[in-house]
Amino acid sequence: MKAVQVTGYGGIDKLVTVNVGIPEPEHNEVLVKVKACAINNTEIWMREGAYGTGSKSGWRPEGVAFPRIPGSDITGSIVGVGSEVDESMVGKDVVLFPFTSSGEEGKEHISEDMAFIGSEYDGGYAEYVVWPADLCYDMPLEDYIESAVFTVSGLTAWHMVEQIQVQPGETVMVTGANGGVGSLNVQIASNVFGAKVIAIVGDLELEERMKALGAAHVLSYKSDHLEEEIIRVNGGPVDSVLDVVGDALFSTSLQVLKKGGKFCISGSAGGQQTELDFRTVYLKHITVYGSVLGTREEFKRMLHAISERKIKPVIDRTFPLEEAREAQQYFKKTGKLGKVVLLPEA
Repeated sequence: MKAVQVTGYGGIDKLVTVNVGIPEPEHNEVLVKVKACAINNTEIWMREGAYGTGSKSGWRPEGVAFPRIPGSDITGSIVGVGSEVDESMVGKDVVLFPFTSSGEEGKEHISEDMAFIGSEYDGGYAEYVVWPADLCYDMPLEDYIESAVFTVSGLTAWHMVEQIQVQPGETVMVTGANGGVGSLNVQIASNVFGAKVIAIVGDLELEERMKALGAAHVLSYKSDHLEEEIIRVNGGPVDSVLDVVGDALFSTSLQVLKKGGKFCISGSAGGQQTELDFRTVYLKHITVYGSVLGTREEFKRMLHAISERKIKPVIDRTFPLEEAREAQQYFKKTGKLGKVVLLPEA
């Protein structure tokens, strides 16, 4: 089969298109013909070594074993099954839950043995992938591309919103609101949980499109008076912040939070290190959450909301699999709205 491998930590040259054997499903696995695989920051950071230092970087301490086929947002059709899997699964169109774990229900994502597809296992930058049958779910939408854009970003966004326990009518500020996680944070917080969302983007030309996703207000992080604008449009401090930017908006986020507010971070595209005056946190009684991925039950709730069209797919553009390098470079550009998707059959 045709696949794209990461050959080691480093730049875009570490992505190589190869021909490799089609994997064989183990006794509890299925073979999936990949129809679409959306791109996430996670496989770029994995390649760049951003999850650790030195020679080891990955979701687990031992680092990634190269070469590795990346890609975790996968939809496709089951074309083969292992010895312990019911043959009736052949022909099913599925979306893959992105990691294995022995953690108890509700804590799967924080188990020490959590292992991620595309990092600890070969992933979806390929024509075929194998995965445990019980981690394959019915696609929430009929279209492969549309169903592929939710897995990691959607699960992460859903978990963020549930973590801060958003209540109807509360105000939630979303940073990086035009990105994969951010655009889903906007939709989930507003359309599913009933919050008022302030979306922070770079380009205000996206304002109407962000409002169509559910944002009540859209502001630009480029403003010289962003804190004042947030307070003004909200009529006071905000209840919560959902952040994927990190350092660039960290100070602003803490300043605009109300006393007793909640700050949840699940990304650091604008800087991975910051300065923090602890007095801001304890004097304002701010609760800080670190968040990534989520649980299987949250994944099911998310898929149900998608099937009810409460959450819509937001797709910027697609690339053929062979152009994975170009796709990852494009993904890192600012000003996009939504997901970038690789298509093995394009």
